[in-house]
Amino acid sequence: METRKIGIVMNGVTGRMGTNQHLIRSILAIIKHGGVKVSDQLTLMPEPILTGRSENKLRHLAEDIALREIGRTVAYTTNLDHALADPENEIFFDASGTLQRAGFIEKAVKAGKSIYCEKPTATKTAEALRLAKIVEDAGLKNGVVQDKLWLPSFRKIAMLKELGFFGKILSVRGDFGYWVFTGMDLDQPAQRPSWNYRAEDGGGMMIDMFCHWQYVISNLFGPIKSLVAYGNVDIPERRSEDGKPFKATADDSAYAIFLLEDGTVCQFNSSWCTRVRRDDLLTVQVDGTHGTAVAGLREVVVQSAAETPKPVWNPDIAQPIDFYKGWQPVPNNIHYDNAFKIQWEMFLRHVALDEPFRYTLREGAKGVQLAELGMKSWQERTWVDVPAL
Repeated sequence: METRKIGIVMNGVTGRMGTNQHLIRSILAIIKHGGVKVSDQLTLMPEPILTGRSENKLRHLAEDIALREIGRTVAYTTNLDHALADPENEIFFDASGTLQRAGFIEKAVKAGKSIYCEKPTATKTAEALRLAKIVEDAGLKNGVVQDKLWLPSFRKIAMLKELGFFGKILSVRGDFGYWVFTGMDLDQPAQRPSWNYRAEDGGGMMIDMFCHWQYVISNLFGPIKSLVAYGNVDIPERRSEDGKPFKATADDSAYAIFLLEDGTVCQFNSSWCTRVRRDDLLTVQVDGTHGTAVAGLREVVVQSAAETPKPVWNPDIAQPIDFYKGWQPVPNNIHYDNAFKIQWEMFLRHVALDEPFRYTLREGAKGVQLAELGMKSWQERTWVDVPAL
């Protein structure tokens, strides 16, 4: 059997998402499980080199974390140009800050690398499209992370839709978020980086989450025709990693109605300033003429038309119906792997075998567009159309 090594420059993976989802749960997990087995004759084996600004953080990941996960160390360097110059490194992956992404991608394009990066690819549609074009013009394979498509729950929703469970889908309602501590209480540090709450640093709920909602909605339910949105800076002051208070300038909550081309209405609430009393950090309810499904991140429960109770409005007596009963779980008939890891394996096969991969930088630009149009709707207090890109 042949094992083909694929060098990957992993830039900016010292952050929370880059470390946990991309390095540990994707690339190191693939190595631990013996690579991506394509056939009895071929296995694809990723070989990462970690790049970034902090040598101490890189050393910790490359030596301590890698040794724990796969029994050996991996390469690292603070010299990105040196890593890009190595012909053994075929892929450049970027999980750095959004505002730094363009410069890194431009360097990787000049070095002739395949490009894979986190979303959003930019904060403005024009810039996202520019990056897509320079990669396309160079003839390079490229992709953007759209991980939620491979969550167990959304795979189950796609299956239910394909089986005709819903009948005609009437509406979709999503509720996302949790309480992100401000850091003002030093005994309770914030769970997310402070730049998320500064618009000047590329932060904000719309630019963060509308990119997700765009690919989730368009892939599961259909193209978005128009939207109306509202955002807010709920908490005006937070404390940064250095312990100093700062003024929050980015929206930390956002509310939107997305009207699809077929008339389906999708409502999504997103907030870092809400306390959770629902099944999961993200719940999505899909109502159809024949049945309804409620999805968390992993589990989905359904209620068919035949099992739907008939409630009677009477606030003078205790509610006789337990609305949490009468729902059936969708079984876990298959093993659901990590969503980030699944897409990484697809991209590795795309690079090595030229297999189709449609989650490109141009697709990622559509998410940036939706976020920018959401901001426009909020500022102008009006519905806005979503033109095709």
